Amino acid sequence: QQKLAESQESMNEVTVDASAGGGMVKVTVDGAMQLKSVTIDPDALDPEDVEMLQDMVAAAVNEALRGVSEISSQRLNAATGGLNIPGLM
Repeated sequence: QQKLAESQESMNEVTVDASAGGGMVKVTVDGAMQLKSVTIDPDALDPEDVEMLQDMVAAAVNEALRGVSEISSQRLNAATGGLNIPGLM
């Protein structure tokens, strides 16, 4: 249980950066899966194609959330010795 608690607590220190559109949109998500920052390159601002920018933001956020989820899974697996404990994941 101690390893599990330490694993969950260590996620508070995790941040994952992700980008989309060749780096036109960059996001940072923390270990609690909270969006911390969004950076949009001014060249990505095309009033004629707002949908493309929306898609890039969604893609970057989803990539970052997948990264946090993967790190969390790895740490939980390490803490539980690979045991599948219902309700943890």
